[in-house]
Amino acid sequence: MLEFNDVNGGRVELTFGDNHLGMEARHVLVVLKYKGKWLLTRHSIRGIEFPGGKAEEGESIEEAAIREMMEETGVTITDLVKVAEYVVHSDSTFCKAVFTGKVTQIDEQPTLHETEGAMWLTSDELDQSEELSFHMKGTGMEIIRKRVEDHEA
Repeated sequence: MLEFNDVNGGRVELTFGDNHLGMEARHVLVVLKYKGKWLLTRHSIRGIEFPGGKAEEGESIEEAAIREMMEETGVTITDLVKVAEYVVHSDSTFCKAVFTGKVTQIDEQPTLHETEGAMWLTSDELDQSEELSFHMKGTGMEIIRKRVEDHEA
C-alpha cells in the first residue's frame, strides 16, 4: 500500500492487491488506453479527467464503471480489470475502484451526462495539458497510469 497527500492536501491510501483499506468502494474511475491514446473526458467545471463516478443503488462497481463510461464518453467497454483501489481521507472520506477494460464500441454521437464526451490524448498530450482536473494531478495518477500501461503490454 502507498500513502501520499493529493494536490489538495488530503491523505490518500492506494492499493493494488486485495482491498485492505477497510472501506467498500462505491466510486469508480476508468483509466483506459486504446490504440496508443488515453480515453478522457472534459467535465464542465473540473476540466479534463478520466471517466468515473458513483455506483447507483443496487449497482455493482463493475456495472457503475461500464455505465459511467458510456454516459460520459459514449464508449462501451467489456473485460473489466480492477487495477487499484484508493481511499481519499477528507470531510467526506470515500473509496474508489480503478478499472481498465477493452473497448468494444465507440458511439460517435452519444447522449452525454455531465461531460463534453470522449477525448483521445497521447501520453505527451496528456502530460502537457494545462486543462487537467485536480483529480489528474499528483503521484497517485502517475502510478495508476503506469499500472494500466503495464497491464496493456
